[in-house]
Amino acid sequence: MPSLKIKKGDHVVVLTGRDKGKHGEVIEVRPKENRALVRGVNMVRRHQKQTQTTESGIVSKEGPINLSNLAHEDPKDGKPTRVGFKFLADGKKVRFAKRSGEVIPEKK
Repeated sequence: MPSLKIKKGDHVVVLTGRDKGKHGEVIEVRPKENRALVRGVNMVRRHQKQTQTTESGIVSKEGPINLSNLAHEDPKDGKPTRVGFKFLADGKKVRFAKRSGEVIPEKK
């Protein structure tokens, strides 16, 4: 399986669909489904049954979105960019924005 270019904590832009142009942070990546959850994007309403901890009602939550419909947000100007990999002088492999050449910071 190839390494995914989008990881949890990355800032992305939606390229197509009803939320086109929206920005958000990746909450979860599902590599087997080739999908991701992005905060505030592709909101769906779900009917929820009452449990001991939660109340019943209609709740809004993020739905999964295909990775092909997402692009990284350029660290410099916030526009969509493609991602490449390169090795630094110390031998560390990092992701960089092809648009500006800036290194995409790793989230912990």
